[in-house]
Amino acid sequence: MSTRIAFLKGHGTENDFVIVPDPENALDLSPAAVAALCDRRAGIGGDGVLHVVRSAAHPEARGMAAEAEWFMDYRNGDGSVAEMCGNGVRVFARYLQHAGHVAEGDLTIATRAGVKTVHIAKDGDITVGMGRARLPEGDVTVTVGEHSWPARNVNMGNPHAVAFVADLAHAGDLYAAPPVSPAATYPDGVNVEFVVDRGPRHVAMRVHERGSGETRSCGTGACAVAVATARRDGTDPAVTGTPATYTVDVPGGRLVITERPDGEIEMTGPAVIVAGGEIDAEWLAHAFG
Repeated sequence: MSTRIAFLKGHGTENDFVIVPDPENALDLSPAAVAALCDRRAGIGGDGVLHVVRSAAHPEARGMAAEAEWFMDYRNGDGSVAEMCGNGVRVFARYLQHAGHVAEGDLTIATRAGVKTVHIAKDGDITVGMGRARLPEGDVTVTVGEHSWPARNVNMGNPHAVAFVADLAHAGDLYAAPPVSPAATYPDGVNVEFVVDRGPRHVAMRVHERGSGETRSCGTGACAVAVATARRDGTDPAVTGTPATYTVDVPGGRLVITERPDGEIEMTGPAVIVAGGEIDAEWLAHAFG
């Protein structure tokens, strides 16, 4: 391992990430190292790490290398591996553009949830094809303190429980994961979204992301919320033949989610590279040692 590692910091609607370019997959990013990088007091700080690797160089992505040159090896802030991160994909694409690997227009990015199509617009917004939502059967309940709500089980390549509430404050502090029952529904944990209405096809949400706590935004969560809201409203583009677009406000900004009649979900929003630098060698040796 090199004694010096370059990094960048970026965010998408304030869901922030430490970006670690490592094209040849030479770094051993252990869970402890990732958690150290994401530590907001003793590290760089972030909701997760975007490990930038060429698909051909990563054992989990080699099978996608013919479709996508780059693999988003995403890790949660606690060091655990995640299947997908919607805001992360946008920031990952912005980094590729920033580094000169891609230009405006269309590209593909490999993730653990499959290959994602991305469009970098001239106005700066980035649209990601997030795939199709799966809506597993079965009743789910989310509880905070003495309050419980029915929730919609939505899978966007990662699991979500979407609960509609009267006030976002009812979600509590979201430091700890809200209990979800039956627990066996989500054996690997779940992202929990709390949602209120703001207007026609316009909602606001808060989210507890598994492995990260409450975050300022969650892209897959916003997609799950849009789909759950559409079904609650009696809207299914596969039935109507008409796309359904919802505006989803998150604490860090706004995302626009469109579900097409073929089931594909598109998420549009901003992505920003904030800074770049080099991790201190002494700190590096301690964190990675």
